[in-house]
Amino acid sequence: MVSKKVKIINPTGLHLRPAGNLCKEAMKFQSKVTFEYRGNIANAKSVLSVLGACIKSGDEITLICEGEDEEDALHTLAAYVESGLGE
Repeated sequence: MVSKKVKIINPTGLHLRPAGNLCKEAMKFQSKVTFEYRGNIANAKSVLSVLGACIKSGDEITLICEGEDEEDALHTLAAYVESGLGE
């Protein structure tokens, strides 16, 4: 298991479009991909789970990847979040 804290830079936080982008990217990996925010764990491969976390701009989440491609998943997803999730 590997993890990394990342800051959400999108002006509107993780609303539907960036949440969908995050899920789409996370689905490319075999590893279990979750994130922790304020003591809650959300499944990064589920749009409803991501939206339910109510993450706003400037919030920090901890990405957690567990599985055979965890290092690659963490590196790719952290860079994607830090670049603005395609927004």
